[in-house]
Amino acid sequence: MTEWPQFVEAWLGRAASDRRLQAIGSGTDVAFTLRSAGDVVWVHLRDGAPAAHALDDGFDRRVDFGLRAPAAVWERLWADVPPPRHQSLFALLSKVPEFAVEGSREALAQHAHAIARLLELGRPGAATDHGDGAPADLSEVTGRYVRVELSTGTAQLFCEQAGAGRDLLFLHTAGSDGRQYHHLLADPELRTQWRMTAFDLPAHGRSTPPTGMREGEWLLNTDRYVEAIVAAADALGLERPVALGCSMGGEICLELAYRHPDRFAAVVACQAADRVEGRQVAWAKHARVNEKLFVPEWVDGLMSPTAPPARRAEVRWAYSQSAHGVYWGDIEFYSREWDARDRVADIDTGRCPVHILAGEYDYSCTPELARATAERIPGARFTEMCGLGHFPMAEDPAAFLGYLRPVLARIAAPS
Repeated sequence: MTEWPQFVEAWLGRAASDRRLQAIGSGTDVAFTLRSAGDVVWVHLRDGAPAAHALDDGFDRRVDFGLRAPAAVWERLWADVPPPRHQSLFALLSKVPEFAVEGSREALAQHAHAIARLLELGRPGAATDHGDGAPADLSEVTGRYVRVELSTGTAQLFCEQAGAGRDLLFLHTAGSDGRQYHHLLADPELRTQWRMTAFDLPAHGRSTPPTGMREGEWLLNTDRYVEAIVAAADALGLERPVALGCSMGGEICLELAYRHPDRFAAVVACQAADRVEGRQVAWAKHARVNEKLFVPEWVDGLMSPTAPPARRAEVRWAYSQSAHGVYWGDIEFYSREWDARDRVADIDTGRCPVHILAGEYDYSCTPELARATAERIPGARFTEMCGLGHFPMAEDPAAFLGYLRPVLARIAAPS
């Protein structure tokens, strides 16, 4: 890294003209310090732009919080391609003990969307305008509603389908919806071999909440999750589909293989382990923190720094539209209620083959956790995906398909 004063000037210069920081920073008014060994900078961020800064932490200035880490940690964050667990603000907070917050964590949570982008701009390449990127061509995708009766009430589930052939059922991540699979639904090669289906869980995306639930009451558990998936598959007439899910959708794939090995032909569990802890956070459902800003940033930090910016933006966009408390209620399943350590070894992969895929940049369900789970399931297959994070099918569909196609070919091959 260049000398500290020169680095700070170049970094904050990029921030002053950054289109995304200006767009998401409306209303920001926060002052913080950043310490790197013996170097320090005080920054006042207002309305998405640095209003002032100083290369010291004078006693007469307002400071809402401070970020402190050894110089080597900052250098990894600001490398052209950061190593895993160093790609984002929340990766550092979650996995790097030397990275510390001083002062108000609530103030950091309230401004995390702007602070995370500001820190990302320490990498010169992060300020490059990569263009909007080509959106998925959805002209071959059809959508409709199916009505299902659940233990929590009646729900209208929105479903999208494309292609022909064997059934392939996609299961989205916590707090999001089936749009995460648009790039797979649009893939011409997959459409020639698979009838693909993605649906929004009750209270997610375009699906209605169950009639027995009111605003803010959504709370997912294993039984409710399995019930909704089987009900959707039955209502859509899916014949022994292959279930492909990610994150909480990957976890429930393992449960489907355990409970219903004859209902599902195989499962592809992405970013899944038999137990994931530490992902429930109070700021995701908190009166003093805007969850429409916090949650998208919380999940953005799980993605690969090499993922196309337009694809990362699609993931954040969908998360910003989730109803109040839905993400929090899903994480209650994903990181608290779900614990399959006592039963994954009993999955019969002869009846329902299990494939587990894990991206190297995922610090929530790490490749180490996913691999250990695969090793506890007799006959399960594990693949680590280089350069991918927690949302591989959405953050970098082209790279993900390079790993998925061989798995689906193996599943489709005659026994």
